[in-house]
Amino acid sequence: MTTPTSTTSTQHFLLPDVGEGLTEAEVVSWRVAVGDVVADGDTVVEVETAKSLVELPSPFSGRVVGLLVPEGTTVDVGTPLIAVETAAPAEQAGRPVQDHPHRPAPVAPTGQGGSGLEGGPVSAVDHEHEVEREAVLVGYGVRPATHGHAARRRRTVRSQRPAGQTASAPPRQGGASDKPLASPPVRAMARDLGVDLASVTATGDGGVVTRDDVRAFVDARGALPEAPAGQRPDDLAVVQLPADTTSTEPGSDRETRIPVRGVRRATARQMVASAFTAPHATAFVTVDVTRSMKMLERVRAEREFRDVHVSPLLLVARAVCLAAARHPGINASWDELAQEIVIKHYVNLGIAVASPRGLLVPSIKDAHEMSLVQLAHALGDLVSTARAGRSQPADLSGSTLSITNIGVFGVDSGTPILNPGEAAILCVGQVAKKPWVHKGKVKPRDVVELSVSFDHRLVDGDLGSKFLADVARVLERPDTALRWA
Repeated sequence: MTTPTSTTSTQHFLLPDVGEGLTEAEVVSWRVAVGDVVADGDTVVEVETAKSLVELPSPFSGRVVGLLVPEGTTVDVGTPLIAVETAAPAEQAGRPVQDHPHRPAPVAPTGQGGSGLEGGPVSAVDHEHEVEREAVLVGYGVRPATHGHAARRRRTVRSQRPAGQTASAPPRQGGASDKPLASPPVRAMARDLGVDLASVTATGDGGVVTRDDVRAFVDARGALPEAPAGQRPDDLAVVQLPADTTSTEPGSDRETRIPVRGVRRATARQMVASAFTAPHATAFVTVDVTRSMKMLERVRAEREFRDVHVSPLLLVARAVCLAAARHPGINASWDELAQEIVIKHYVNLGIAVASPRGLLVPSIKDAHEMSLVQLAHALGDLVSTARAGRSQPADLSGSTLSITNIGVFGVDSGTPILNPGEAAILCVGQVAKKPWVHKGKVKPRDVVELSVSFDHRLVDGDLGSKFLADVARVLERPDTALRWA
């Protein structure tokens, strides 16, 4: 019996579907070069999404023959990143995937390969199976492709049709009389840009509005610059990047220009969308927190808190959860399409964190169910991870109510902009010794100023003020928490 010989084939690793409403990423740094040999699971590239830095592992074993995207380039999901020459049985060499319509999508057994991306990201040879499997970023496993996810990736598949082959469905003209079809990321993109999807001409299969459709609509209004150019999935030529892909233009020493990318770009878009979508209102209160500061000293001395950082923010977080339980309307969101107010019966507490990559708002999931010590550990982990720039997309999504602590910068108060999709955000100033009337005498007391910005569409002044007053009550007299818990 003759042993089958092996030949090689070129596999292309596409930027995987990052999920969590993210549809693009920037290539930050390559960890490999052309000619390097990589194994399945080896990290080949680090990318930055609007929410986190992520290392992507190779889903293939073989030799790198092309790096297809320069560092510093932002590309869409589905864009080829790297070409790897892999070994293949001789009887399969040169045979297109279409010759094997029933070939199952490859699945790496859990715990094997070390890639952290089961089955590997979608490659150029996997598209016919996209309705069966969907690749996501490292650490998020593989989930079945739902109708919405399949719709989100039809643009990629369509670009790979043979010449002359057209889509099975004609473009649909969006209109107010029918509800437009679009994936969640496209809806989020349209919402951030203030675009009514019903006004957008849909070119996706089955009348689905794509990201390119939204861009084209906004470009027609002159409100959005051209999207960064990246190779499309039908441009699969293997190329070698030049050693230096950075272009520097001469300029004055009096100015420095910093490209707006990743977190900063996402934050800018979200803040503009929030400020001009939700009518903001802000209420203020000044609180004597002397009792709370003394309580913190006692808590720090307790054995179960010795390994965690205990700060005033811990008590603020606890107070917010308690006040939200008494005033559920503050923990809500506005559904523009359905014209409904959505009350959340859980608190995913967002904490604004200043990081080297910009402002991040990771959230503590189900914070309302946590004890004080659990909340302390969760806060410590959340802040340290965010400051290191390693928060994962799931950590940076899904918050229902947020806190921003500007007191750490020595600032007394502020009027924060809402985290998009939330009804309120609490701002905490610095705790400082100030003259205060206590028991009829002026004494130095620990005082802090709190403010809450809220969406006046769903939170009126009465609700916003009652929520803020209850947060203040807990911080002024911590024993209040015992009566409300």
